[in-house]
This record gives sequence, structure tokens and C-alpha cells, in this order.
Amino acid sequence: MLRNREFRQFAILFALMAATAVMLGFAINRLAGILAVASAAAFGTAFFAFTKARYKSIAQISDQIDRVLHNADRLDIDELDEGELSILHSEIKKMTLRIREQNDALKKEKAHLADSLADIAHQLRTPLTSVNLILSLLANNPDENERKAFVRETEELLVQMDWLLTSLLKLSRLDAGIVVFQSEQIDVNSLICAALRPFLIPMELHDIDVQIDAPKGLMILGDSGWLAEAIQNILKNCMESAGENGTIEIFCRDNPLFTEMAIHDSGAGFEKDDLPCLFDRFYRGKNPSATGYGIGLALCKMIITRQGGTITAKNHPQGGAIFALRFPK
Repeated sequence: MLRNREFRQFAILFALMAATAVMLGFAINRLAGILAVASAAAFGTAFFAFTKARYKSIAQISDQIDRVLHNADRLDIDELDEGELSILHSEIKKMTLRIREQNDALKKEKAHLADSLADIAHQLRTPLTSVNLILSLLANNPDENERKAFVRETEELLVQMDWLLTSLLKLSRLDAGIVVFQSEQIDVNSLICAALRPFLIPMELHDIDVQIDAPKGLMILGDSGWLAEAIQNILKNCMESAGENGTIEIFCRDNPLFTEMAIHDSGAGFEKDDLPCLFDRFYRGKNPSATGYGIGLALCKMIITRQGGTITAKNHPQGGAIFALRFPK
């Protein structure tokens, strides 16, 4: 306690006041002097005991804070009586809880980042290995037709890698929270047409029939660019599932609570074991022959949910897969 300058100053002041009171008491008479001595001793002892108890509590709190800063599991301080120290104790407990929650969140983010980097490296390694193999075959193959085929295959792999890197960049931007979604009225028919535009030629080449049933003037609230991106990822999945001479149906309905857009393909649908994990990042399904990187649907869900919507996927009773997107009013 004596290391505290304020306590030393108060002790000196109290000693001077007590000495003055004792001298004045003895100047009056002996009994007054004895009473002054007894009073000074009693008040001094009480103040010392009270101050020592407070310093002990403060030292205990300080020691526990130091333990927390050195990764102790919890703040173990006895409950204090109502007062300033009790308020301080309560605030420190809140601070400790917040620090622990932030620390746990940082650990999870660190583990997630490590897993994501490992997945990204794995996803990129496959097309890079194929490109290196094709280039070696290309260098040692004199046949012009085969060389052209190798070049086309290399171009397709590079396009896939470009899509993969672009999607990963979008996911990272969404994870970091730096994407600001616009909130605007969007015509659903215009949104569907914008999402379909990049696939019109591939659909024609594979004889995929697209049927759209959306009421005119149907509007939703959101960011048209990002929502078109989400729908394109669903359409890409449906195209791969429908295959040659397949069908994709897009139909919309509206009610007082939400606007729903459903996309149904004529493919084989999902495996039962895959349904709970369809929107998990880098999940490619139980089928070893499955194509893709497991990014499109994860990106799609993140885009829609960040704008207040929901997305579900299941097998259609008549066959194929159906995705349901709901946008609240």
C-alpha cells in the first residue's frame, strides 16, 4: 500500500492531524489527550484494515486479469459486495467474456483459412497437372490434328481455372464483408433473361429446352448483378445435370410474404447422402465421377442469404432436381 503515492500522502496528512489533535488534547488536560490518542489509533486502525482489504481485492483482480492475458480458461474472482469494486468486477468479467469469444472466433477463422487454402491448392493442382501433361504430349506429338485437340483441351482447362479463381475471389470478398449489395427493385423476367444469356449457345448446342413461367411485372428487391450471378450458378448445375436433350423449367409465384423462383431440371437428381451438404464449400458429392469444384452452389447460397433470401434444393417428385429461391417482401 505504501507504494501508492496517494496513500502515503493521506497517511502523512492523517499523522499530522492526529499529532495536532493529541497535542491540543494534552494542552487542555490529560484525559482529553488520552481520548485524542485513542480516537486517532482507532480511526487509523479501521482505515488501515479497510484500505488493506480493498487493496487485496484489487490485487486479486489484477492477478486474475494477468492470468487471462496468459490464456487462463476463466476469471476466478470471488463475488464482491455491492460497490465500486463489485461494478469493476462485473465489467472485467464482461470484458473477459468478450475477449474469449473474439479469441475463439479468431481461432475458428484461422482454422477455416488454413482449410480453405488447402482446398484451393488442391482444386488448382488438378487442372495444372492436366495442363502440364498436355503440354508435354503437345511438345512430342507431330500430328497436327492431335496437337490442335490438345490446344483446345488446354484452353478449356485454362477457362476452368479462370472461373475457379474468379469464384474464389468472390467468395473471399463476401467472407471479408467488403461487398456492398445494392437494394433496388428488379423485374424478375429481366433477371432471368440476364442470367440465361451466357448459356443460350451451350443450351442450343446440347438441345436443352428452357421453359419460363413468370408473371409479367413481378418484382423483387436486391442487387441484380449478384442475383444474376447466383442464378447462373444454379443454371450451370442444372445444365450439367440435364445433359443432352434435357429440359430446364423456371417458374415463379408470388404471395404476400415472399416471391419464389423455382428452377427444375430433368436430370437424375441428387443422391440422398448429398442433400444435406449441397451448399457446403468444396463439396463435390459422393459420386467419384462428379465434375465441378464445389464452389458454385456455396457462392450462390452466400449471395442470396446475404440479401435476406433463402435457397433450398431437393429432388422433384417427377424426377430431377429443383432449387427454390425465396425473396421476402
